[in-house]
Amino acid sequence: MPIASRIKVEIIDTLKETVTKVIQHAGSLKNCKYADIRLGVHETKHANAEDGKAKGMGEDASISFGIRVLAGEMSAWGYYGQSLGKSESNPKSIHKILTLGINKAYARAVANASKKAEFKSLAPSLTAVNLAGIVPCNDTINAVFDEDPRSVSLKEMLALCTKISGDVRGVSKDVQYAYVDVQTGINRELFCSTEGSCIDQSYALTQGMVSVVAQKPGGIPEVCYDYVGDMRGWEVLKGKNVYKQSLSDFAALRTRETVELTEAEFLPATTEPVVVVTNPHFNALLVHEIVGHPTEADRALKLETAYAGRSWLFRDFQDNELGKQIASPLLTAYSDPSIQGYGHYKYDMEGTPGKRVNLIENGILRGFMNGREYAAILNHPPNGSMRATEPHYVPIVRMTNTVFANGNKNPEEIIAEVKEGYYIVNHRIPSISESRENFRISAQKVFKIENGKITKLFRQGGITADSKDFLMNINAVGNDFEVFPIPNCGKGQPMQVMRVGNGGPTLRSMARLTGHQ
Repeated sequence: MPIASRIKVEIIDTLKETVTKVIQHAGSLKNCKYADIRLGVHETKHANAEDGKAKGMGEDASISFGIRVLAGEMSAWGYYGQSLGKSESNPKSIHKILTLGINKAYARAVANASKKAEFKSLAPSLTAVNLAGIVPCNDTINAVFDEDPRSVSLKEMLALCTKISGDVRGVSKDVQYAYVDVQTGINRELFCSTEGSCIDQSYALTQGMVSVVAQKPGGIPEVCYDYVGDMRGWEVLKGKNVYKQSLSDFAALRTRETVELTEAEFLPATTEPVVVVTNPHFNALLVHEIVGHPTEADRALKLETAYAGRSWLFRDFQDNELGKQIASPLLTAYSDPSIQGYGHYKYDMEGTPGKRVNLIENGILRGFMNGREYAAILNHPPNGSMRATEPHYVPIVRMTNTVFANGNKNPEEIIAEVKEGYYIVNHRIPSISESRENFRISAQKVFKIENGKITKLFRQGGITADSKDFLMNINAVGNDFEVFPIPNCGKGQPMQVMRVGNGGPTLRSMARLTGHQ
Protein backbone atom coordinates (compact mmCIF):
# COMPACT_ATOMS: atom_id res chain seq x y z
CA MET A 1 0.00 0.00 0.00
CA PRO A 2 1.44 3.45 -0.88
CA ILE A 3 2.68 5.29 2.20
CA ALA A 4 0.36 8.24 1.66
CA SER A 5 -2.72 5.99 1.74
CA ARG A 6 -1.83 4.02 4.85
CA ILE A 7 -3.95 4.17 7.97
CA LYS A 8 -2.91 6.92 10.41
CA VAL A 9 -3.65 7.24 14.12
CA GLU A 10 -5.59 10.43 13.33
CA ILE A 11 -8.36 8.26 11.85
CA ILE A 12 -9.57 7.70 15.43
CA ASP A 13 -10.80 11.32 15.44
CA THR A 14 -13.26 10.49 12.64
CA LEU A 15 -14.58 7.36 14.38
CA LYS A 16 -15.16 8.47 17.99
CA GLU A 17 -18.77 9.48 17.47
CA THR A 18 -19.52 6.20 15.74
CA VAL A 19 -18.03 4.12 18.56
CA THR A 20 -20.01 6.01 21.21
CA LYS A 21 -23.24 5.38 19.28
CA VAL A 22 -22.58 1.66 18.92
CA ILE A 23 -21.82 1.22 22.61
CA GLN A 24 -25.22 2.75 23.38
CA HIS A 25 -26.78 0.00 21.26
CA ALA A 26 -25.08 -2.60 23.47
CA GLY A 27 -26.59 -1.07 26.57
CA SER A 28 -30.09 -1.45 25.12
CA LEU A 29 -29.86 -5.24 24.74
CA LYS A 30 -31.84 -7.42 27.18
CA ASN A 31 -29.89 -8.52 30.25
CA CYS A 32 -26.74 -6.80 29.00
CA LYS A 33 -24.94 -5.94 32.23
CA TYR A 34 -21.88 -4.32 30.66
CA ALA A 35 -20.06 -3.85 27.35
CA ASP A 36 -16.94 -2.12 26.07
CA ILE A 37 -15.28 -1.46 22.73
CA ARG A 38 -11.57 -0.90 22.10
CA LEU A 39 -10.60 0.49 18.70
CA GLY A 40 -6.91 0.97 18.02
CA VAL A 41 -4.41 1.98 15.35
CA HIS A 42 -0.71 1.06 15.32
CA GLU A 43 1.84 2.78 13.06
CA THR A 44 5.28 1.14 13.04
CA LYS A 45 8.63 1.27 11.24
CA HIS A 46 11.50 -1.19 11.44
CA ALA A 47 14.94 -1.89 10.00
CA ASN A 48 17.67 -4.45 10.54
CA ALA A 49 21.17 -5.33 9.38
CA GLU A 50 23.81 -7.95 10.06
CA ASP A 51 27.59 -7.88 9.78
CA GLY A 52 27.57 -4.40 8.26
CA LYS A 53 25.10 -5.32 5.51
CA ALA A 54 21.53 -4.09 5.22
CA LYS A 55 18.93 -6.85 5.57
CA GLY A 56 15.53 -5.21 5.56
CA MET A 57 13.28 -2.30 6.41
CA GLY A 58 9.61 -1.50 6.26
CA GLU A 59 6.67 0.34 7.69
CA ASP A 60 3.13 -0.72 8.35
CA ALA A 61 -0.10 0.33 9.98
CA SER A 62 -2.98 -1.69 11.36
CA ILE A 63 -6.43 -1.04 12.77
CA SER A 64 -8.40 -3.50 14.84
CA PHE A 65 -11.11 -3.62 17.48
CA GLY A 66 -12.16 -5.81 20.39
CA ILE A 67 -15.57 -6.06 22.04
CA ARG A 68 -16.53 -7.52 25.42
CA VAL A 69 -20.13 -8.04 26.49
CA LEU A 70 -21.32 -9.24 29.89
CA ALA A 71 -24.88 -10.53 29.61
CA GLY A 72 -27.41 -13.20 30.57
CA GLU A 73 -29.40 -14.10 33.67
CA MET A 74 -26.29 -15.76 35.13
CA SER A 75 -23.98 -13.18 33.62
CA ALA A 76 -21.12 -14.43 31.43
CA TRP A 77 -18.63 -12.95 28.98
CA GLY A 78 -18.87 -12.88 25.22
CA TYR A 79 -16.03 -11.60 23.01
CA TYR A 80 -15.55 -10.49 19.44
CA GLY A 81 -12.46 -9.06 17.77
CA GLN A 82 -11.34 -8.30 14.23
CA SER A 83 -8.60 -6.65 12.20
CA LEU A 84 -9.77 -4.14 9.60
CA GLY A 85 -8.59 -2.79 6.29
CA LYS A 86 -8.43 0.84 5.24
CA SER A 87 -11.56 0.49 3.07
CA GLU A 88 -13.53 -0.53 6.18
CA SER A 89 -12.18 2.30 8.32
CA ASN A 90 -14.88 4.89 7.67
CA PRO A 91 -17.77 5.81 9.96
CA LYS A 92 -20.45 3.99 7.93
CA SER A 93 -18.53 0.72 7.64
CA ILE A 94 -17.27 0.88 11.22
CA HIS A 95 -20.82 1.37 12.51
CA LYS A 96 -22.00 -1.71 10.65
CA ILE A 97 -19.03 -3.88 11.65
CA LEU A 98 -19.06 -2.84 15.32
CA THR A 99 -22.82 -3.37 15.59
CA LEU A 100 -22.39 -6.86 14.14
CA GLY A 101 -19.57 -7.48 16.62
CA ILE A 102 -21.71 -6.32 19.55
CA ASN A 103 -24.52 -8.65 18.49
CA LYS A 104 -22.16 -11.63 18.12
CA ALA A 105 -20.47 -11.00 21.47
CA TYR A 106 -23.88 -10.56 23.10
CA ALA A 107 -25.17 -13.84 21.64
CA ARG A 108 -22.07 -15.64 22.87
CA ALA A 109 -22.46 -14.14 26.35
CA VAL A 110 -26.12 -15.17 26.58
CA ALA A 111 -25.27 -18.71 25.43
CA ASN A 112 -22.45 -18.97 27.97
CA ALA A 113 -24.71 -17.70 30.74
CA SER A 114 -27.38 -20.25 29.80
CA LYS A 115 -24.92 -23.14 29.96
CA LYS A 116 -23.55 -21.94 33.29
CA ALA A 117 -27.06 -21.92 34.72
CA GLU A 118 -27.72 -25.41 33.33
CA PHE A 119 -24.64 -26.96 34.96
CA LYS A 120 -24.15 -24.76 38.02
CA SER A 121 -25.00 -27.61 40.40
CA LEU A 122 -21.98 -29.55 39.13
CA ALA A 123 -19.28 -26.99 39.93
CA PRO A 124 -19.18 -24.21 42.54
CA SER A 125 -16.94 -22.18 40.21
CA LEU A 126 -19.82 -21.72 37.76
CA THR A 127 -21.07 -18.42 39.12
CA ALA A 128 -22.25 -15.15 37.64
CA VAL A 129 -19.48 -12.73 36.64
CA ASN A 130 -19.39 -9.56 38.73
CA LEU A 131 -17.21 -6.52 38.17
CA ALA A 132 -15.67 -4.39 40.89
CA GLY A 133 -16.90 -0.83 40.53
CA ILE A 134 -14.88 2.02 39.05
CA VAL A 135 -15.60 5.68 38.36
CA PRO A 136 -16.18 6.20 34.60
CA CYS A 137 -13.50 8.37 33.00
CA ASN A 138 -13.41 10.68 30.00
CA ASP A 139 -9.83 11.55 29.16
CA THR A 140 -7.30 12.04 26.37
CA ILE A 141 -3.67 11.01 26.83
CA ASN A 142 -1.21 12.09 24.17
CA ALA A 143 1.96 10.24 23.22
CA VAL A 144 5.16 11.62 24.78
CA PHE A 145 8.26 12.05 22.62
CA ASP A 146 10.98 14.52 21.69
CA GLU A 147 11.36 13.09 18.18
CA ASP A 148 8.18 11.85 16.51
CA PRO A 149 8.70 8.24 15.38
CA ARG A 150 6.84 9.06 12.17
CA SER A 151 9.42 11.71 11.27
CA VAL A 152 12.30 9.20 11.20
CA SER A 153 13.04 7.96 7.69
CA LEU A 154 13.51 4.29 6.89
CA LYS A 155 16.76 5.25 5.18
CA GLU A 156 18.08 6.72 8.44
CA MET A 157 16.99 3.66 10.42
CA LEU A 158 18.61 1.22 8.01
CA ALA A 159 21.81 3.25 7.86
CA LEU A 160 22.04 3.19 11.65
CA CYS A 161 21.61 -0.60 11.80
CA THR A 162 24.12 -1.15 9.02
CA LYS A 163 26.78 1.05 10.61
CA ILE A 164 26.39 -0.37 14.11
CA SER A 165 26.44 -4.00 12.95
CA GLY A 166 29.58 -3.25 10.94
CA ASP A 167 31.23 -1.45 13.84
CA VAL A 168 30.43 -4.40 16.11
CA ARG A 169 32.14 -6.83 13.73
CA GLY A 170 35.17 -4.57 13.83
CA VAL A 171 35.53 -4.66 17.63
CA SER A 172 37.54 -7.90 17.48
CA LYS A 173 38.53 -10.61 15.03
CA ASP A 174 36.75 -12.99 17.41
CA VAL A 175 33.33 -11.45 16.66
CA GLN A 176 31.71 -13.98 14.33
CA TYR A 177 28.27 -12.44 13.90
CA ALA A 178 26.50 -9.16 14.65
CA TYR A 179 22.82 -8.32 14.18
CA VAL A 180 21.05 -5.04 14.93
CA ASP A 181 17.32 -4.38 14.78
CA VAL A 182 15.43 -1.13 15.45
CA GLN A 183 11.75 -0.24 15.52
CA THR A 184 9.73 2.83 16.36
CA GLY A 185 6.08 3.77 16.20
CA ILE A 186 2.91 5.33 17.57
CA ASN A 187 -0.07 3.48 19.04
CA ARG A 188 -3.48 4.98 19.74
CA GLU A 189 -6.47 3.26 21.30
CA LEU A 190 -10.02 4.43 21.98
CA PHE A 191 -11.95 2.80 24.84
CA CYS A 192 -15.71 3.28 25.31
CA SER A 193 -18.00 1.46 27.74
CA THR A 194 -21.69 1.28 28.63
CA GLU A 195 -20.77 2.81 32.01
CA GLY A 196 -19.89 6.08 30.26
CA SER A 197 -16.11 5.90 29.97
CA CYS A 198 -14.49 7.31 26.83
CA ILE A 199 -10.69 7.23 26.94
CA ASP A 200 -8.42 8.17 24.03
CA GLN A 201 -4.91 7.00 24.87
CA SER A 202 -1.75 7.21 22.72
CA TYR A 203 1.86 6.25 23.29
CA ALA A 204 5.11 6.09 21.38
CA LEU A 205 7.52 3.18 21.48
CA THR A 206 11.12 2.86 20.30
CA GLN A 207 13.39 -0.16 20.65
CA GLY A 208 16.82 -1.35 19.58
CA MET A 209 18.18 -4.89 19.81
CA VAL A 210 21.75 -6.14 19.51
CA SER A 211 22.82 -9.76 19.04
CA VAL A 212 26.49 -10.78 19.04
CA VAL A 213 28.34 -14.09 18.69
CA ALA A 214 32.04 -14.24 19.59
CA GLN A 215 34.36 -17.25 19.43
CA LYS A 216 38.05 -17.94 19.83
CA PRO A 217 39.61 -20.27 17.23
CA GLY A 218 38.67 -23.78 18.33
CA GLY A 219 36.74 -22.42 21.30
CA ILE A 220 33.10 -22.50 22.39
CA PRO A 221 30.95 -19.60 21.12
CA GLU A 222 29.64 -16.95 23.47
CA VAL A 223 26.29 -15.37 22.60
CA CYS A 224 24.83 -12.09 23.86
CA TYR A 225 21.59 -10.32 22.97
CA ASP A 226 20.07 -7.36 24.75
CA TYR A 227 17.61 -4.51 24.28
CA VAL A 228 17.32 -0.76 24.64
CA GLY A 229 13.81 0.66 24.63
CA ASP A 230 11.20 2.94 26.17
CA MET A 231 7.72 4.37 25.63
CA ARG A 232 9.11 7.44 23.89
CA GLY A 233 10.33 8.60 20.48
CA TRP A 234 13.50 8.19 18.44
CA GLU A 235 15.49 9.96 21.18
CA VAL A 236 15.55 6.62 23.04
CA LEU A 237 18.24 5.31 20.68
CA LYS A 238 20.27 8.50 21.09
CA GLY A 239 20.72 7.97 24.82
CA LYS A 240 17.40 8.78 26.52
CA ASN A 241 17.07 5.32 28.08
CA VAL A 242 17.91 3.38 31.23
CA TYR A 243 21.52 2.86 30.09
CA LYS A 244 22.01 6.55 29.21
CA GLN A 245 23.83 5.33 26.11
CA SER A 246 23.21 5.58 22.39
CA LEU A 247 22.41 2.31 20.64
CA SER A 248 25.88 2.46 19.10
CA ASP A 249 27.63 2.74 22.47
CA PHE A 250 25.35 0.10 23.99
CA ALA A 251 26.16 -2.33 21.16
CA ALA A 252 29.90 -1.71 21.51
CA LEU A 253 29.76 -2.35 25.27
CA ARG A 254 27.84 -5.62 24.92
CA THR A 255 30.26 -6.73 22.20
CA ARG A 256 33.37 -6.05 24.29
CA GLU A 257 31.80 -7.95 27.18
CA THR A 258 31.02 -10.91 24.92
CA VAL A 259 34.56 -11.03 23.54
CA GLU A 260 35.95 -10.87 27.07
CA LEU A 261 33.83 -13.87 28.06
CA THR A 262 35.37 -16.07 25.36
CA GLU A 263 38.57 -16.07 27.44
CA ALA A 264 36.84 -16.81 30.75
CA GLU A 265 36.54 -20.18 32.47
CA PHE A 266 33.18 -21.89 32.83
CA LEU A 267 31.50 -21.32 36.18
CA PRO A 268 31.64 -24.42 38.41
CA ALA A 269 28.25 -25.43 39.80
CA THR A 270 27.81 -25.80 43.57
CA THR A 271 25.77 -28.29 45.57
CA GLU A 272 25.24 -25.92 48.51
CA PRO A 273 24.05 -22.30 48.64
CA VAL A 274 26.68 -19.57 48.48
CA VAL A 275 26.52 -15.80 48.99
CA VAL A 276 25.39 -14.09 45.78
CA VAL A 277 25.11 -10.40 44.92
CA THR A 278 22.73 -9.84 42.00
CA ASN A 279 22.87 -6.65 39.94
CA PRO A 280 19.78 -4.62 38.85
CA HIS A 281 19.75 -6.04 35.29
CA PHE A 282 19.70 -9.61 36.62
CA ASN A 283 17.03 -8.67 39.14
CA ALA A 284 14.80 -7.45 36.31
CA LEU A 285 14.25 -11.04 35.19
CA LEU A 286 14.26 -12.35 38.76
CA VAL A 287 11.40 -10.08 39.87
CA HIS A 288 9.58 -10.83 36.61
CA GLU A 289 9.62 -14.58 37.19
CA ILE A 290 9.31 -15.09 40.96
CA VAL A 291 7.23 -12.04 41.95
CA GLY A 292 5.54 -10.67 38.83
CA HIS A 293 3.91 -13.75 37.33
CA PRO A 294 2.82 -15.37 40.61
CA THR A 295 1.13 -12.12 41.71
CA GLU A 296 -1.09 -11.93 38.62
CA ALA A 297 -4.59 -12.56 39.94
CA ASP A 298 -5.73 -14.75 37.05
CA ARG A 299 -2.77 -17.08 37.62
CA ALA A 300 -3.37 -17.06 41.39
CA LEU A 301 -7.03 -18.02 40.78
CA LYS A 302 -5.84 -20.94 38.60
CA LEU A 303 -7.20 -19.60 35.32
CA GLU A 304 -3.85 -20.40 33.67
CA THR A 305 -3.32 -23.81 35.25
CA ALA A 306 -3.65 -25.91 32.09
CA TYR A 307 -1.20 -23.82 30.08
CA ALA A 308 1.13 -21.68 32.17
CA GLY A 309 0.76 -22.92 35.73
CA ARG A 310 -0.35 -21.71 39.13
CA SER A 311 1.05 -19.59 41.97
CA TRP A 312 2.67 -20.79 45.18
CA LEU A 313 1.33 -17.63 46.79
CA PHE A 314 -2.35 -18.65 46.53
CA ARG A 315 -3.38 -22.30 46.73
CA ASP A 316 -7.00 -21.49 47.65
CA PHE A 317 -8.99 -18.97 49.68
CA GLN A 318 -8.16 -20.71 52.96
CA ASP A 319 -4.56 -21.65 52.15
CA ASN A 320 -2.53 -18.74 50.81
CA GLU A 321 0.28 -16.36 51.70
CA LEU A 322 -1.68 -13.09 51.86
CA GLY A 323 -0.67 -11.17 54.96
CA LYS A 324 2.19 -13.57 55.64
CA GLN A 325 5.93 -13.09 55.50
CA ILE A 326 7.39 -14.46 52.27
CA ALA A 327 10.54 -12.31 52.06
CA SER A 328 13.07 -10.46 54.15
CA PRO A 329 11.72 -7.39 56.00
CA LEU A 330 14.24 -5.43 53.90
CA LEU A 331 12.37 -6.27 50.70
CA THR A 332 9.44 -4.47 49.10
CA ALA A 333 8.16 -5.17 45.59
CA TYR A 334 5.50 -3.33 43.63
CA SER A 335 3.97 -2.86 40.20
CA ASP A 336 3.46 0.72 39.02
CA PRO A 337 2.33 1.90 35.56
CA SER A 338 2.88 5.55 36.49
CA ILE A 339 6.69 5.32 36.40
CA GLN A 340 8.69 5.42 33.16
CA GLY A 341 9.24 2.08 31.45
CA TYR A 342 7.68 -0.45 29.09
CA GLY A 343 4.81 -0.91 31.55
CA HIS A 344 3.81 2.77 31.58
CA TYR A 345 0.20 3.87 30.97
CA LYS A 346 -2.54 5.93 32.62
CA TYR A 347 -5.52 3.60 32.07
CA ASP A 348 -5.61 -0.12 31.49
CA MET A 349 -7.74 -1.74 28.78
CA GLU A 350 -10.79 -1.91 31.04
CA GLY A 351 -10.68 1.85 31.52
CA THR A 352 -9.44 1.50 35.09
CA PRO A 353 -6.82 4.04 36.21
CA GLY A 354 -3.49 2.29 36.69
CA LYS A 355 -2.10 2.54 40.19
CA ARG A 356 0.84 1.33 42.24
CA VAL A 357 0.17 -2.13 43.65
CA ASN A 358 2.24 -3.07 46.69
CA LEU A 359 2.81 -6.78 46.08
CA ILE A 360 5.30 -7.36 48.89
CA GLU A 361 5.67 -4.78 51.65
CA ASN A 362 8.58 -5.19 54.08
CA GLY A 363 8.52 -8.92 53.36
CA ILE A 364 4.74 -9.37 53.71
CA LEU A 365 2.58 -10.41 50.72
CA ARG A 366 -0.03 -7.65 50.34
CA GLY A 367 -1.86 -8.14 47.05
CA PHE A 368 -2.12 -9.10 43.41
CA MET A 369 -2.31 -7.32 40.08
CA ASN A 370 -5.92 -7.65 38.97
CA GLY A 371 -8.76 -6.75 36.65
CA ARG A 372 -12.29 -5.82 37.65
CA GLU A 373 -13.64 -9.40 37.61
CA TYR A 374 -10.76 -10.79 39.68
CA ALA A 375 -10.87 -7.84 42.08
CA ALA A 376 -14.51 -8.71 42.79
CA ILE A 377 -13.65 -12.38 43.39
CA LEU A 378 -10.83 -11.49 45.79
CA ASN A 379 -12.73 -8.58 47.37
CA HIS A 380 -9.80 -6.29 46.54
CA PRO A 381 -9.98 -2.84 44.93
CA PRO A 382 -9.38 -2.91 41.15
CA ASN A 383 -5.88 -1.71 40.29
CA GLY A 384 -5.90 -1.41 36.49
CA SER A 385 -3.64 -4.28 35.37
CA MET A 386 -5.57 -5.59 32.34
CA ARG A 387 -3.85 -5.28 28.96
CA ALA A 388 -3.86 -6.86 25.51
CA THR A 389 -1.19 -6.93 22.81
CA GLU A 390 -3.64 -5.42 20.31
CA PRO A 391 -7.31 -4.40 20.51
CA HIS A 392 -8.62 -7.58 18.86
CA TYR A 393 -7.12 -9.69 21.67
CA VAL A 394 -8.95 -10.18 24.99
CA PRO A 395 -7.37 -8.18 27.86
CA ILE A 396 -5.69 -10.28 30.55
CA VAL A 397 -3.77 -9.44 33.72
CA ARG A 398 -0.26 -8.28 32.83
CA MET A 399 2.70 -6.87 34.70
CA THR A 400 3.25 -3.13 34.35
CA ASN A 401 6.55 -1.82 35.73
CA THR A 402 7.03 -4.60 38.27
CA VAL A 403 10.10 -4.09 40.44
CA PHE A 404 11.94 -4.61 43.68
CA ALA A 405 11.85 -1.29 45.57
CA ASN A 406 14.97 0.78 46.10
CA GLY A 407 16.99 0.37 49.28
CA ASN A 408 19.51 2.58 51.04
CA LYS A 409 22.79 0.70 50.76
CA ASN A 410 25.61 1.52 48.36
CA PRO A 411 26.15 -1.47 46.01
CA GLU A 412 29.92 -1.21 46.44
CA GLU A 413 29.40 -1.59 50.18
CA ILE A 414 27.17 -4.63 49.62
CA ILE A 415 30.03 -6.30 47.73
CA ALA A 416 32.72 -5.10 50.14
CA GLU A 417 30.99 -6.89 53.04
CA VAL A 418 31.28 -10.29 51.30
CA LYS A 419 34.27 -12.38 52.34
CA GLU A 420 33.57 -15.07 49.76
CA GLY A 421 30.78 -15.12 47.20
CA TYR A 422 29.76 -14.34 43.64
CA TYR A 423 28.56 -11.28 41.74
CA ILE A 424 25.79 -12.22 39.29
CA VAL A 425 25.65 -9.75 36.40
CA ASN A 426 22.86 -9.30 33.83
CA HIS A 427 20.14 -11.83 33.08
CA ARG A 428 19.92 -14.29 30.23
CA ILE A 429 17.49 -17.24 30.27
CA PRO A 430 14.96 -18.33 32.94
CA SER A 431 13.66 -21.76 33.86
CA ILE A 432 10.80 -21.61 36.35
CA SER A 433 8.72 -24.26 38.09
CA GLU A 434 4.99 -24.66 37.47
CA SER A 435 3.90 -22.64 40.51
CA ARG A 436 6.96 -20.35 40.49
CA GLU A 437 8.13 -21.82 43.79
CA ASN A 438 11.69 -22.30 42.56
CA PHE A 439 13.81 -20.93 39.74
CA ARG A 440 16.95 -21.23 37.68
CA ILE A 441 18.15 -18.12 35.84
CA SER A 442 21.36 -17.85 33.86
CA ALA A 443 23.54 -14.75 33.86
CA GLN A 444 25.55 -13.03 31.15
CA LYS A 445 28.59 -13.15 33.42
CA VAL A 446 29.58 -14.10 36.95
CA PHE A 447 32.47 -12.76 39.03
CA LYS A 448 34.08 -14.26 42.10
CA ILE A 449 34.06 -12.04 45.20
CA GLU A 450 37.03 -12.51 47.53
CA ASN A 451 37.57 -10.44 50.66
CA GLY A 452 35.16 -7.78 49.44
CA LYS A 453 36.70 -7.41 45.99
CA ILE A 454 35.53 -8.55 42.55
CA THR A 455 38.13 -10.89 41.10
CA LYS A 456 37.84 -13.72 38.58
CA LEU A 457 35.36 -13.65 35.65
CA PHE A 458 33.35 -16.77 34.75
CA ARG A 459 31.07 -17.58 31.81
CA GLN A 460 27.87 -19.57 31.24
CA GLY A 461 26.67 -19.69 34.83
CA GLY A 462 23.71 -18.59 36.89
CA ILE A 463 21.84 -19.32 40.10
CA THR A 464 19.07 -21.61 41.32
CA ALA A 465 17.04 -21.47 44.53
CA ASP A 466 13.70 -21.95 46.16
CA SER A 467 11.86 -18.67 45.57
CA LYS A 468 10.83 -18.13 49.18
CA ASP A 469 14.26 -19.11 50.52
CA PHE A 470 15.97 -16.63 48.21
CA LEU A 471 13.58 -13.81 49.16
CA MET A 472 13.81 -14.58 52.89
CA ASN A 473 17.63 -14.68 52.80
CA ILE A 474 18.03 -11.20 51.32
CA ASN A 475 20.18 -9.24 53.77
CA ALA A 476 21.10 -6.16 51.72
CA VAL A 477 19.18 -3.96 49.28
CA GLY A 478 21.03 -1.41 47.18
CA ASN A 479 20.21 2.19 46.31
CA ASP A 480 20.88 1.77 42.56
CA PHE A 481 17.28 1.19 41.39
CA GLU A 482 16.73 0.85 37.62
CA VAL A 483 13.85 -0.26 35.37
CA PHE A 484 14.79 -2.28 32.28
CA PRO A 485 12.81 -3.09 29.13
CA ILE A 486 11.51 -6.66 28.86
CA PRO A 487 10.15 -6.85 25.29
CA ASN A 488 8.87 -10.41 25.08
CA CYS A 489 6.72 -11.52 28.01
CA GLY A 490 4.41 -14.24 26.70
CA LYS A 491 1.08 -15.13 28.25
CA GLY A 492 -2.38 -16.33 27.27
CA GLN A 493 -4.10 -18.59 24.76
CA PRO A 494 -3.82 -17.48 22.02
CA MET A 495 -0.36 -16.21 22.96
CA GLN A 496 0.00 -12.49 23.62
CA VAL A 497 3.52 -11.05 23.70
CA MET A 498 3.69 -7.93 25.86
CA ARG A 499 6.38 -5.39 26.70
CA VAL A 500 6.78 -4.85 30.43
CA GLY A 501 9.20 -2.99 32.69
CA ASN A 502 11.14 -4.87 35.35
CA GLY A 503 14.02 -4.04 37.62
CA GLY A 504 15.16 -3.03 41.05
CA PRO A 505 18.42 -2.38 42.89
CA THR A 506 21.35 -4.65 43.78
CA LEU A 507 20.42 -7.48 46.18
CA ARG A 508 22.41 -9.89 48.32
CA SER A 509 21.13 -13.35 49.21
CA MET A 510 21.97 -17.08 49.08
CA ALA A 511 21.65 -19.46 46.11
CA ARG A 512 23.33 -22.41 44.47
CA LEU A 513 25.44 -21.73 41.39
CA THR A 514 24.52 -23.35 38.10
CA GLY A 515 27.19 -24.03 35.53
CA HIS A 516 29.56 -26.86 34.71
CA GLN A 517 30.05 -29.86 36.99
